[in-house]
Amino acid sequence: MRYRITFIAGVAVGYVLGTRAGRERYEQLKKSAREFTQNPAVRNAAESAAQTSREVAEKAYHVVSEKVGDHVPDSVAERVRSLRERSQGGAEDDWGTTNT
Repeated sequence: MRYRITFIAGVAVGYVLGTRAGRERYEQLKKSAREFTQNPAVRNAAESAAQTSREVAEKAYHVVSEKVGDHVPDSVAERVRSLRERSQGGAEDDWGTTNT
C-alpha cells in the first residue's frame, strides 16, 4: 500500500510539474534529444559499440558452439542459423547502424 501511495504521489507531482513546464519545454527537450542523437560523434560511438558487440557475440558464438557441439536441439540451431544469415546482409538495423 505504501508503494502505491508513493507511486500515485509521484505521478501527481510529475503531472503538476509537467503542466507548469508546458508544451514549450517538452518541445525544447525533444529538440535537444534529436540534436544529441544526430551528433556525428554520438553516431560514431553508437556504431562503434554496435560493431564491437557484434564481434564479441561472434566470438562467443564460436566458443559456445565448440563446447556445446551437437547438444543443441535442431529447432534452436535452425533459429540461430536463420538469424546469422539475416544479420550478414549488411542492411541497417533498427538503430541506423550497418553490419559492416
